[in-house]
Amino acid sequence: MAQKVRWGIISTAMINDVVIAGIRKAARSELLAVASRDETRAKSYAEERNIPKAYGCYDEMLADPDIDAVYISVPNTLHREWAVKAADAGKNVLCEKPLVTTMSDFRKVEDAVKKNRVILFEAFMYIHHPQTRKVIELIRGGALGELLYINVWFDYYLPDEEKDNIRVRKEMDGGSLWDVGVYPNSMAITAAAAGAPVEAKAVTRHEGTEVDSSSYGTLKFSNNVIAHVCASIKSPFREGTHIVGKDGFISIDHPWKPGLDGKKTKIVLLTRGDKQEVFKFQGISPYQSEIEAMEACLLDDAEPVIPLEQSKNFLRSMLALHESAKTGRPVKPSQHL
Repeated sequence: MAQKVRWGIISTAMINDVVIAGIRKAARSELLAVASRDETRAKSYAEERNIPKAYGCYDEMLADPDIDAVYISVPNTLHREWAVKAADAGKNVLCEKPLVTTMSDFRKVEDAVKKNRVILFEAFMYIHHPQTRKVIELIRGGALGELLYINVWFDYYLPDEEKDNIRVRKEMDGGSLWDVGVYPNSMAITAAAAGAPVEAKAVTRHEGTEVDSSSYGTLKFSNNVIAHVCASIKSPFREGTHIVGKDGFISIDHPWKPGLDGKKTKIVLLTRGDKQEVFKFQGISPYQSEIEAMEACLLDDAEPVIPLEQSKNFLRSMLALHESAKTGRPVKPSQHL
């Protein structure tokens, strides 16, 4: 491979712009191409953003030997198809969350990655950011003592008139859980460090749509940590994370997009005796952080920050939450293997 990771982007979704900025800020990456199912759209998009190559077909871009890695931002229901095709084409993959929404699709992606010996990880950008890495370091280092519980939330308001938005379409795997609920779910699992939860319970609200508009879940882990995860697409914007142990407490005001606006962020550690320690972080975009994580994998032989086994844990938990919301009963994520 060249000294830089050469990127292609599959789709022209709105989320691309922050990822493009991340690629261009990363020292060892360059953006080479974009693909759309409409050639005119691809060329216009590439011209507006100064991208050298434009393809009117995803397959054509995957056949380009100059591309090392692709970022996939198609709708949720298409992730499996294009992740597998990209892997089969020998491309390394950064795929938007959720990676997939069924275990059968996960197995197909996993098989393609192993067969083709490529790197693939789920684009939970915040997990790659120095802020989250410090949180994990503090927990693992015993700053909180024995973990007790985790509270995580992510809400925003999607206007009622956006009835055709993919986030409220059942056939596109819409709903608050699949849209923003994946963030609290992944944070809880990452912080608890005990694999997938052993039990999940959830209740949901529906606001005139076929999908959940608000979701509230409880996860229990094998190490007795309890997590409460909340998500909504019909609430004023709200985000945060509290991680509580016997000896300390971590508060994160901006867990999901730290540094995206270029401003410094912080986390607060409170320990017994009311001792407070504040950790501050430079205004680095989490999207740059995930691009740099791919660079490290491909150029330095580093291990993925989010290995596929961890994405499997995320998915098993999400499927259990969905099932619990439908049945009204607690569900063991181990049933979703």
